[in-house]
Amino acid sequence: MAVLDVLPYPNPFLRKRAGDVEDFDDRLRQIVADMEETMADEDGIGLAATQVGIDLRLLILSRYAFEGEAGKDKPNLVMINPEIVWESDETVVGEEGCLSFPGVFIQVERPQKVRIRARDADGETYEIEGEGLGARAILHEIDHLEGVVMIDHVSHLTRKRALKKHQRNQKALQARAREDARKSR
Repeated sequence: MAVLDVLPYPNPFLRKRAGDVEDFDDRLRQIVADMEETMADEDGIGLAATQVGIDLRLLILSRYAFEGEAGKDKPNLVMINPEIVWESDETVVGEEGCLSFPGVFIQVERPQKVRIRARDADGETYEIEGEGLGARAILHEIDHLEGVVMIDHVSHLTRKRALKKHQRNQKALQARAREDARKSR
């Protein structure tokens, strides 16, 4: 397994609509394993393939999003070629963060409940319903597969503030990386 690089916004790949997964093979299982390793390393609860530069309709979600603490040690959900089957009319505003926007959190309105149909890593079709954080996590990651990012769901002013914070965070990360590189020489 390998930890992959998470693409920071505004990497153009984050705006790409991902292609369907057609081959359920060892290569796909390796990508899933690498994505799981990456998500764990980044302490995330969800990761879309497009966030690590892979053009596949594939995402993984921690069961924590659905079950809270009880789901932490359970295997991640693998969702391949996910489709939204139904979403509730009732919406809720909640905090969202994103591994492509490290350290940035914004309030986003999303449906309270959602049901999706997807395939697992073996190609078996299943449906799952998410509510609250589960629904938010599913929809956030499916957005990534469509080339949509969380700041696309907010007002111009909120977007501007989030981008300014993201730019400051990126500069701080780059400065820290330069300092670490200098120290290791």
